[in-house]
Amino acid sequence: MTSPDTRQTILSVARKMVQSRGFSALSFRDIAASVGVKSASVHYHFPTKGSLGSELARGYTDEMAAYLAEALDENADTAAFMTKYVGVFRAALVNDNRMCMCGVMAAERDELPAEVQAEVERFSEVNVEWLAKALERHDASVPVAARKARALAIFAAVEGAQLIARSRSDVGVYDQAIGAMRVAGLIP
Repeated sequence: MTSPDTRQTILSVARKMVQSRGFSALSFRDIAASVGVKSASVHYHFPTKGSLGSELARGYTDEMAAYLAEALDENADTAAFMTKYVGVFRAALVNDNRMCMCGVMAAERDELPAEVQAEVERFSEVNVEWLAKALERHDASVPVAARKARALAIFAAVEGAQLIARSRSDVGVYDQAIGAMRVAGLIP
């Protein structure tokens, strides 16, 4: 396995581990065993757990930002954008009952290295920003501060719905919560 391939494989394995068990349970030894390399090889690519965690969160956030930009460009209809948005979080649950990686990390905020905390905060900011843009398309007459507040509420509610569904190992709970948010008018 070449070095760039090893690095990507480490990131992929680590991401799945964080989504399943959380950042604090992430172990270089476990990653090495899953990848089929020595722990020193993991440390070669990521000298510290913080460097690995920040790269994981940065990559995850960048992927989400690209997805949101594309989804917003493709969907002039806010409801269609929101369906794609909540679908991302649902997909994690369907994939071995995983969580949003940055959501899991946010729950462990106090234990995260500073560089990881910063990337997790950026994930939240990216989501709220894109949701606010979608809400602007929905109703541009709503003041910016109110759109941002609603965007934050949507983000928090979707992350929370995912967490509750995961705790029950039941994606139907997520679907029910999202449906209730739509009926209540939180999600267009």
